[in-house]
Amino acid sequence: MNKVSIFTLLFLSVVLPFPPPVRSLDPPLNDDVLGLVAFKSDLRDPDQKLASWNEDDYTPCAWNGVKCHPRTNRVTELTLDGFSLSGRIGRGLLQLQSLHKLSLSNNNLTGTVNPNLISSLGSLKVVDLSGNGLSGSLPDGFFRQCGSLRVFSVAENKLTGKIPVSVGSCSSLASLNLSSNRFSGSMPLGIWSLNTLRSLDLSRNELEGELGTKIGRLNNLRAIDLSRNRLSGPIPSEIGSCMLLKSVDLSENSLSGNLPDTFQQLSLCYYLNLGRNLLDGEVPKWIGEMRSLESLDLSMNKFSGEVPGSIGNLLRLKVLNFSGNGFIGSLPDSTGNCISLMALDVSGNLLTGKLPVWLFQDGNSTGGVKKIQVLDLSCNSFSGVIGAGFGGLRDLQGLNLSRNSLTGPIPSTIGDLKHLGVLDLSHNQLNGTVPKETGGAVSLEELRLENNMLEGTIPSSIKNCSSLQSLILSHNKLQGAIPPEMARLTNLQEVDLSFNDLTGTLPKQLANLGYLHTFNISHNHLSGELPAGGLFNGISPDSVSGNQGICGAVVNKSCPAVSPKPIVLNPNATFDPDSGEATPLGAVGHKRILLSISSLIAISAAAAIVVGVIAITVLNLRVRATTVSRSAVPIAFSGGDDFSRSPTTDSNSGKLVMFSGEPDFSTGTHALLNKDCELGRGGFGAVYRTVIRDEYPVAIKKLTVSSLVKSQEEFEREVKKLGKLRHTNLVKLEGYYWTTSLQLLIYEFLSGGSLYKHLHEAPGGSSTLSWNDRFNVILGTAKCLAYLHQSNIIHYNIKSSNVLLDSSGEPKVGDYGLARLLPMLDRYVLSSKIQSALGYMAPEFACRTVKITEKCDVYGFGVLVLEVVTGKKPVEYMEDDVVVLCDMVREALEDGRAEECVDMRLQGKFPVEEAVAVIKLGLICTSQVPSSRPHMGEAVNILRMIRCPSGSSDELGSS
Repeated sequence: MNKVSIFTLLFLSVVLPFPPPVRSLDPPLNDDVLGLVAFKSDLRDPDQKLASWNEDDYTPCAWNGVKCHPRTNRVTELTLDGFSLSGRIGRGLLQLQSLHKLSLSNNNLTGTVNPNLISSLGSLKVVDLSGNGLSGSLPDGFFRQCGSLRVFSVAENKLTGKIPVSVGSCSSLASLNLSSNRFSGSMPLGIWSLNTLRSLDLSRNELEGELGTKIGRLNNLRAIDLSRNRLSGPIPSEIGSCMLLKSVDLSENSLSGNLPDTFQQLSLCYYLNLGRNLLDGEVPKWIGEMRSLESLDLSMNKFSGEVPGSIGNLLRLKVLNFSGNGFIGSLPDSTGNCISLMALDVSGNLLTGKLPVWLFQDGNSTGGVKKIQVLDLSCNSFSGVIGAGFGGLRDLQGLNLSRNSLTGPIPSTIGDLKHLGVLDLSHNQLNGTVPKETGGAVSLEELRLENNMLEGTIPSSIKNCSSLQSLILSHNKLQGAIPPEMARLTNLQEVDLSFNDLTGTLPKQLANLGYLHTFNISHNHLSGELPAGGLFNGISPDSVSGNQGICGAVVNKSCPAVSPKPIVLNPNATFDPDSGEATPLGAVGHKRILLSISSLIAISAAAAIVVGVIAITVLNLRVRATTVSRSAVPIAFSGGDDFSRSPTTDSNSGKLVMFSGEPDFSTGTHALLNKDCELGRGGFGAVYRTVIRDEYPVAIKKLTVSSLVKSQEEFEREVKKLGKLRHTNLVKLEGYYWTTSLQLLIYEFLSGGSLYKHLHEAPGGSSTLSWNDRFNVILGTAKCLAYLHQSNIIHYNIKSSNVLLDSSGEPKVGDYGLARLLPMLDRYVLSSKIQSALGYMAPEFACRTVKITEKCDVYGFGVLVLEVVTGKKPVEYMEDDVVVLCDMVREALEDGRAEECVDMRLQGKFPVEEAVAVIKLGLICTSQVPSSRPHMGEAVNILRMIRCPSGSSDELGSS
């Protein structure tokens, strides 16, 4: 049968209602081939995962993702998980009458779920459509004729409406997962009749009402997760009839009442989470009878009374969270019997007494508890001292004892905690010093000791905590200078040393801390000028107030100039040239006064200085006159496309290469010395505007990393590669200039300015960028990065200030490939030299064992996408909070509020579905795991699909 007839049947199968399956007499014709080809026609396949799907094949059994019955050759399984497919799930699948398993999870599929999917394919046993963008509702009759269905999952989509009542017809259903959607209403009664159900997950929806007593019918249930809904009422006691339950999660609802006594019948249960509800009363003693428990979370409820001592019977317990309740008394000593305990959180209660001896005292014989990794006893009323025994908790990663009434010193055994990442002892009454042994806790990322009575100096050993990001020591009595070793903490982001008695000047090296966004030294006794560069160029005056000796523009106080002490002679004396002596005016008898030796030396020095200044001035005038008579600048020129000639003969001259033509460069050299012509500064250096070739404007980057630049041969080889790059959305490199001490890169000049200025520095706070403008900027930037990656070039420094707009608003990416000009450097050096803007850096920069790839650019691009859509900076600092753009948008997306993140300046003039799709792309690109981020080519295809969902990708042009 030829292709024409096949496509005719294909058209009829897709457009017309399905008749009974056609049985052709022509053996090559296969209904499954037709169905799958029709299914593929509704999809976009950017990775060509379905390239093997050929409509000319007699059978699809060799196609990627397809499995067939060995005898009938009918398709039984279709597994296309993570294929990056987009588009809709078409009717072609309804041809696969022998299909047992359909798994399309973790793609970008949109549209609605075919209401006849289950009923038309009666042999289906497994359906997994999770992790897509499916929307709409499931009709009440969706699950009719689902007798064979064993597994059904549509988790992590955008489905709405009520759960179909027909779900009760699925008499063989073992696993039902409808989590992370927007299902609403009450739970259908039919669910409680599914006595074959082993796993039920309806979490992260908008379900409401009570659970009801019929839950006890699910006597085969192993796991139930109804968390993050709006369920109310008591927990039904009938849940104890589900004696095979191993995991129960009812957290983040509005459940009330006491813990049902029937819970003690769940002897197999190892995970119980009832946190963030309205449960009250005391925790019953029988909780210790649930011997299989490994994780128990009753946090953020209204429980009262004492923590039952029977907790010590839970020998398998690894996680215990009783935080945010009203527990009183002390933590029972029997808790020390929980030999498997790894995380203990009882913060935010009314607990009193000494810190548990089984954790903090010397000679601890309870060895099992030493495995604990996270310990949070904060926000209680514990008193007494911190025993040195806590140094024996060698696996401890987080310790929070803040907001108690603890006294005494910080034990020096803190240095034994090599894995400790967070230490918070703030808001207590601790005294003594910050132990020098603190430097032994080499994994520290956050150290909070504020609001205590600590004295002494900040130990220089803090330099050993190379991972430290937050250092908060405010409101103590610390003295001495800020140790210059602090500048070695290259990961520092937040420092607060305010309200202490610190003295001296600030180490200038602090300006090199590239990640620093908060530095508060207010209300100390510091003096001198602030460091120049980095955060200190724009530091808030409030962060340095209360230091009388601090000077500079930030505090509007000029710093005294350093000059030699002036020589002062006696104004009432005359000088006798014959004797060389001075005689006071009016002195009787002209009494001679002999000048001191020091005065003679001072006078001689002053005379020598004056003579030297005069001589240098004369020489400068002669040199300047000579220079004017010669060419304007000592630059040798080389032109042409081969850019390989080096006609320089003067060792003091530089080499200028323009990739086309030989411009008159002399008219623009003044720009390098003229601050008024500076366009901006970045991680590699300053950029100036100048003119060449009959007022032709160019942008010149003056590299300020000369000590890091390779040799001239290597420098020129790499620059030539960059000079050959040509793309519509790439700032063109026009040429370069080289000397051993100065390197310049010459780019085309773009009059439209940077994307950063259009988004964040528009006059009056209004932006002229429409939604269409923003989409084109995102698409153009994506195309450019895809081109760079195809050319084996990683940008390393994607940010809005490196995306420029030409006069027509077309985006062009600059500052590309500059890392190739440097020798092989440690990634931390790269991050501090190149990544000058906070918020765009991929997390793998912080891990030495992860290879830096083009996925770093993808992460920066994802942040840029969110910045363009929302109009917000990657990191914004509020009065008492720091807002990370990625986290804010991701939370809004999970809560179904993604459209609220779009820049308010657009005033609703944007397509909501398109904007939300772009936001989702940005979040995918900022995945913490590099392998989860798409390639830039994939990002381009996704953007094309978003703009033209029903048209060809060619409509937007090629990259």
